[in-house]
Amino acid sequence: MSDSSQPQPGPEKATGSDGAGAAAGTLVLCDARLADGRVVDVRLSGGRIEAVGTAGSLAPQGSRVDLGGYLLLPAPAEPHAHCDTALTADATGPADDTLEGVQRRTTEAALLQLGHGATALRTHVRVGDVQGLRSLEAVLQAGRSLSGLAEMTAVAVPRMLTGAAGADGLAMLRDAVKMGATVVGGCPDLDPDPAGYAEAVLELAGEHGCAVDLHTDGDDPARLARFAAMAGGLRPGVTIGPCTGLSALPADVAARTAEQLAAAGVTVVCLPQGGCAALERHGAGRPGRGGAAGRTARFAPVRLLRAAGVRVAAGSGALRDAANPVGRGDPLEAAYLLASLGEAGPDAAYGAVSTDARATLGLPEVRVEAGFPAELLAVRGESLAGVLSLAYSRIVVHRGRVVARTSAVREYCDSAAVVALELPRQSQR
Repeated sequence: MSDSSQPQPGPEKATGSDGAGAAAGTLVLCDARLADGRVVDVRLSGGRIEAVGTAGSLAPQGSRVDLGGYLLLPAPAEPHAHCDTALTADATGPADDTLEGVQRRTTEAALLQLGHGATALRTHVRVGDVQGLRSLEAVLQAGRSLSGLAEMTAVAVPRMLTGAAGADGLAMLRDAVKMGATVVGGCPDLDPDPAGYAEAVLELAGEHGCAVDLHTDGDDPARLARFAAMAGGLRPGVTIGPCTGLSALPADVAARTAEQLAAAGVTVVCLPQGGCAALERHGAGRPGRGGAAGRTARFAPVRLLRAAGVRVAAGSGALRDAANPVGRGDPLEAAYLLASLGEAGPDAAYGAVSTDARATLGLPEVRVEAGFPAELLAVRGESLAGVLSLAYSRIVVHRGRVVARTSAVREYCDSAAVVALELPRQSQR
C-alpha cells in the first residue's frame, strides 16, 4: 500500500550511480519538503550536509535522489533496544543462545530498525549467569558487521551486584567494559539492595568514563530521589527507563520526583510501544498493576517530566520477544503513540525519537542545515503529523548515503469514486 494517492515514479531510484553507492562522493536529495514547509535540494558530502538550497538551485553533481512528495527529517535513533532477545517470541523451544544465534538475531533486529529509520541504536545485553559474556561478544560482533549501515552501542546488564551473589556480577561487569561495552546498566529493582546496585554501577562508570543506563519502573519516589542524588553531575551521562510507575504516583509526588531528576541531569527513556524483558520479573507494565493511584499506566508521564526540565527520549523496548510478541521496533510508531495519547505534539513527539534520542546516546545534533551530520530520514508525506499517521514509504540516509529503502504501493479497484479522485487503480491483467 502507498500513502500517496497519485502514481509516482520510484523516488528511491537515484540518477547517475545508485545513491547507495555515494558514500565517498556527493549525493543530492532533490525537491525534499522540510518540516517548516520549504521545498529544498540538499547536497551531502563526506558524511555531512554540505549545502541546502531552494529546489533546483544546487548544481547537479554526483548522484541524485528525487524526494518529490517526501518529508525530509533528522534520522531517528533507538535509545532502548534488546537485540539479544529480539525475534524469539515465535520460537517453539528455547531460544538459540549460541554466539552465532545471538549475532544473527541482533543483526536482523538492527536492520529492521534501520529500515524504519534508526541509524543509531543502544542495545541492552545480559551478562553473567549461564551466558557469561557470550551474548555481549555476539552483539559487539554484530555491531562491527553493521559498520557503514548503522551505529550500535552495547549496554552491559548484570543481574545482581550486591552481596555475595553480586560479586560475580560486578567482576563480569568490569570484564564487559574491557571487552567493549561503552555503557553500564542493569535493573536495580531486581537486586535485594537496589541502592547498592545503583551505587556500584555509578562507581564503576565513574572509574571507566562510561555512560549509565538503568532499568527501573520508577514507582518508588524515595529510591529515585536517592538515585538522583548519587547520579548528579556524572559524565558522560545517566539514563533511566522506562519509569512507567511514575504515572501511577500522585501528581505532586511525581512532579517533585521529576524536579529531582532534572536537577541531577538524568534522562528518562519511555517505551510507548510496550515494556522490555529486563523488568518482566518485576511485573512492570503488566495488566492490572496500578501502583499508588490504582490505575495502569501505558508509559512514563512525558508531559510532566518535560515540564520539570527532564530530557525525555522514546525507545522501542522489546521487539517480538516474550515481553512484547508484536513489538515493531519502529521509532515513528513511538512518536505516533506519544502524540495520539496527548503526551506531546507532533514536533515534540518526533523530537523524542530523534533529537532527544541522539542526545541520550551522546551523538551530535542533526538538523537539515549545512554542516550537520548527514543522518536523515525521508518519509512519504507533506507534514510531520501526516507522516506520523501514515509512515509507509521511507528512505534512510546514514553518513551521507542511502542505506535502506521501503516502498509501498496502494491501489484501488475501478469505480466511479476512484476515477473522480484520480486515485491509482489496479492494473488490468
